[in-house]
This record gives sequence, structure tokens and C-alpha cells, in this order.
Amino acid sequence: MHNDPIEVLERRRAALVARDMDAFVDLFVEDAVIEMPFHVEGQGLPDRLEGREAIRAFSARTRDMPFEITDLETRALHRTADPEVVVLELTTVGRMATTGEDFTVPCIQVFRIRDGRIVLFRDYVAAQALPAELNSSLHRR
Repeated sequence: MHNDPIEVLERRRAALVARDMDAFVDLFVEDAVIEMPFHVEGQGLPDRLEGREAIRAFSARTRDMPFEITDLETRALHRTADPEVVVLELTTVGRMATTGEDFTVPCIQVFRIRDGRIVLFRDYVAAQALPAELNSSLHRR
């Protein structure tokens, strides 16, 4: 396994675009944490997931939702003074399967990656940019 954080993020991108949730979840350490600080109550996104199994359960929910991620477009990638921490400015590009509606969702993501695994993933996603149908799908599950 490659330990460079950039390589880990590329494997993450490939897994999400391929809808390979097992490969995505396997990038996390057992006690990993995902935080969504811009979480909005009622939108269906959790504010925090603790542990790989919680991440797996949430990822399983998203696998059957009526959307596909077609790309994660990196706008900028910033290495920090801490070699484990990288900051990613990106846009999630996708399409709603039911309507064909394309969507783009900007976000800032902060990762702590240690020994080739994600320890912390903090997602500052612009949740208001999510399509209404996707928001309601997340909320129902």
C-alpha cells in the first residue's frame, strides 16, 4: 500500500467514481472519524461518523441512492506543515439517475492520513448545493 496522502486521495476518488464503497471504506483505519461541520439538521447527512463500521453502514446507504458521482475535480491541493494533513478544494460532479439532472457541489476537505490510511476526514460541503432529490433521498434513509 502506498503511504503518500496524494495517492490515497486518488484511490479514494477512483473508488467513489466507480461506486466501489468497499474500496472506499477500506481506505479508513478502524477508528477513523468523518466529520461534516456544515451539517444541516434534516438534510440527512450526519454531522459525524465514528469508526470504519459506521462509515461502511453510511456508505452502504448511499450505494443505492439515485445518483452517480462522475468526478471529483480537484481545484487545489494544499500540503500542510504536518505531513499527515492535506487540504483539498474540490467540486463533486454528478448526475441524478432519475432525472438526468447534473449537479456540482463545491467543498473543502481536510484529511489526516497516516501510514496510507485515512484517520480523519473533515468535509466542509456546501450542502445547499445538493439537488433537492438527493437531499430527500438522504433524509429518507
